Amino acid sequence: MNIKQILKFVVPAIVAISGLGSAQAAEPSPRLLTPGNHTLLLIDHQPQMAFATRSIDIAELRNNVTGLAKAAKIFKVPTILTTVAAQSFSGPIFPELQAVVPEQKPIDRTTMNTWEDQRVVDEVKKFGRKKIVMAALWTEVCLVEPALSAIDQGYDVYIVTDASGGVSKEAHDMAVQRLIQAGAHPITWLQYMLELQRDWARGETYQAVTDVASQHAGGYGLGIIYAKDMFHAKEGK
Repeated sequence: MNIKQILKFVVPAIVAISGLGSAQAAEPSPRLLTPGNHTLLLIDHQPQMAFATRSIDIAELRNNVTGLAKAAKIFKVPTILTTVAAQSFSGPIFPELQAVVPEQKPIDRTTMNTWEDQRVVDEVKKFGRKKIVMAALWTEVCLVEPALSAIDQGYDVYIVTDASGGVSKEAHDMAVQRLIQAGAHPITWLQYMLELQRDWARGETYQAVTDVASQHAGGYGLGIIYAKDMFHAKEGK
């Protein structure tokens, strides 16, 4: 066998071996959230609003909205905090939520509809992103009203249903249905974080994402802790 014949077999084999473990990137759906295509708007996560929330356990709600905010911070997503009558009626934003973005002062309003406060709209417009992710207390008022307003002004709105809550399960469910009918996309906080990570090979955010999951993602988070401690396991390659 001469050198040309040898190369005929060896070169393809080398190319094939060098490609092992690496996948070609394919085009994802434009409907997926990415760190660069949306803004996060968190509305009225305050004690007075939480006291009347019945559609979700308050401890679970606080956990979920904190996980949501931490996920946005990992991926450097612009996050806007807003409250209603914080000094006179509803109280300060949840302390664990404020602790995620301690440098940010929530925009305090009198309007039930966040979108009717021009400061909030201007803040959203400042980032120039046409997708908005929202979560609020209560779903039937403080989420429905700004979400419908934003949709009618051309924004693509995603609602985080497990970081929002209503005065009853029916109130929450009917509000979510109304928003879906209007074109909003329902998501959950963990889905949000994993949609932004998308690929476990993204090493720059891998550790932070699994840390947040370990802290806030219930059984999945416990599974991460177990796998790391027992087997030194890691998602992906």
